[in-house]
Amino acid sequence: MMSLVFRSIDLEAHAELCVHFRRDAFACSFADGDKRFALESGEHAQDYINWLSKRITACPESCVHVFDGPEIIGQIETELRGQEKLGYIYLFYLIPSRRGKGYSDQLHAYIMQLFQEVGVIRAQLSVSPTNQTAINFYKRHGWQDLGIRPGHTDINLMELAIEAA
Repeated sequence: MMSLVFRSIDLEAHAELCVHFRRDAFACSFADGDKRFALESGEHAQDYINWLSKRITACPESCVHVFDGPEIIGQIETELRGQEKLGYIYLFYLIPSRRGKGYSDQLHAYIMQLFQEVGVIRAQLSVSPTNQTAINFYKRHGWQDLGIRPGHTDINLMELAIEAA
């Protein structure tokens, strides 16, 4: 397996791909994924594109495409939240043909290094309780399942303490 390359998302060139990846992540996680994606993302996913553009502007290395050679095989979206040094992972995505082959460990390592570099001491992410593959992956990396995310009925919150660099 090659070492992957992580580059800030180029929305001019890859907005459609970003939407495709995010929509697929919703479809993998929820029975009503398409409907949920449409509600959250706005008409033609414009709300999502606008949100992603702001995230990229605020911290280019927090929203990246994952390259294996010339091919984009994944996408990561994160942010640093406030004074409490909390990192949040919005999207952790690999294309279907690369899942279950160890690539996700490299994505996780990238996020952990980024969070350490910016001083994050605690990371969180949301996961569908029906997505057992994702939950098992996160638990293998030390994440704790905190149960149902406040304000939701069908999303769990997971958390990880980040070791100092």
